[in-house]
Amino acid sequence: MNDVQNQLDSRNIDIQKVGVKDVELPLIIQRKSEEDENITQTVYAKAKMSVSLPKQFKGTHMSRFVEVLEEEREKNLLGVDIKKLLLKVRKKLNASSAYAKFDFKYFIEKEAPVSKRKSLMCYDSYFEGIYTNYDYKFYLGVKVPVTTLCPCSKEISKYGAHNQRALVKVKVSYSEKNHIWLEDLIQWIEESASSELYSLLKREDEKFVTEKAYENPRFVEDLLRDVVLKLQNNEIINEFEVEIEALESIHNHNAWAYQKFSR
Repeated sequence: MNDVQNQLDSRNIDIQKVGVKDVELPLIIQRKSEEDENITQTVYAKAKMSVSLPKQFKGTHMSRFVEVLEEEREKNLLGVDIKKLLLKVRKKLNASSAYAKFDFKYFIEKEAPVSKRKSLMCYDSYFEGIYTNYDYKFYLGVKVPVTTLCPCSKEISKYGAHNQRALVKVKVSYSEKNHIWLEDLIQWIEESASSELYSLLKREDEKFVTEKAYENPRFVEDLLRDVVLKLQNNEIINEFEVEIEALESIHNHNAWAYQKFSR
């Protein structure tokens, strides 16, 4: 049959990224564990993949992205070696650059601070890889919900202070020889907030987290700076982005802060 994708195109436009998105598949992720290095979590993920397309070709072969994903899934490699996946896609599609991102929900069992009741917290996370000009870069990303309590409200009020949920998005990059656990990245963010969140809290736990937040007021600027310091002081991390949105409880707008850093 005729290969239409390989036909010549006369419009003289290189395409930077073309591919597939929202490919649903199970993703195998290694968990942080002090006892067993082989503990994994299988999560539901959506994959987004692309390659560059030279101006002379009419189109890319979309089915080959899914073929590569299926081949790696059968080997239980997904989530372990993104670079190998990109090199395979790049070779199979004869492209100079390749890109892949896996969005998934990662679950961590958390223990309530007083009652010690256990429950699962869910965190939107992703792996992202870029291979271009013989250079590979990997990114780990996560969105962590936390509590922030307003220092100004606490200062000017006779009692109480307004607080709200804030969403902290962090994206970090580091070399292949190093590794950062999702569990650690999430912990660094939660430690910087007025209080972390839990799925299950009894009354004694609610008292604890309410008072903890009151004792640790944070502007969105405070939260951003504390997270930035933790990431800057980690020599493994080469670059990062931090974005925070506080879902304000007494304003009809949200507070927002952003910082990007590269060594």
